[in-house]
Amino acid sequence: MKIAIDSAEGIAYLHHYATPHIIHRDVKASNVLLDSNFQARVADFGFAKLIPDGATHVTTKVKGTLGYLAPEYAMLGKASESCDVFSFGIMLLELASGKKPVEKLNPTTKRTITEWALPLARDKKFKEIADPKLNGNFVEDELKRMVLVGLACSQNKPEQRPIMSEVVELLKGESAEKLSNLENDELFKPEQTSSFQGSSGPDSSDCITEEKSSKADAIEEAVASNEMVPSAR
Repeated sequence: MKIAIDSAEGIAYLHHYATPHIIHRDVKASNVLLDSNFQARVADFGFAKLIPDGATHVTTKVKGTLGYLAPEYAMLGKASESCDVFSFGIMLLELASGKKPVEKLNPTTKRTITEWALPLARDKKFKEIADPKLNGNFVEDELKRMVLVGLACSQNKPEQRPIMSEVVELLKGESAEKLSNLENDELFKPEQTSSFQGSSGPDSSDCITEEKSSKADAIEEAVASNEMVPSAR
């Protein structure tokens, strides 16, 4: 939980307090570094973009890591603070469960971590989401909070995701009312039948594409590019 809160505060600083605001564009577990006291530091700004005052997003070449890309960014190249929120939500679910963002069930079928976790959360089966390596040694309220916030962050529609300052507040459990509102959100209603896709479709790991670029080239750029993009165009 300390790692989750520290990293959330770091991203919240980029989004709300840095001038101009900064989109990280590659929030993932391997880009959160820990010191000997488990103090988390958000690192690797090679894909970062600056957001001009008054802008809601920038349209840019798709960069990032498979499994963490928000649908509107992977499909349309629309980068915004909400894209970082989506990626952070995936990371929270990783922290809680120990699972990878995309799981290969068989040679033709993949499942995102959100598709796996949401039905369990709706059924209040949070212990089944917990990383087995914890051997049941965890605070269930904290795990539940982390899972609910992670799923809220990784919703398909950006307007339904919280902003990072709200994420920090929810993870800290500072407002019982807001936590209750989150738990009672339509997203977690058991009777809800609409499908939830944590990424952009059934084959989310292949969504990183750009115009006039082959899938292989796009994947290579997404994973291996060291390009620094210091400002928005």
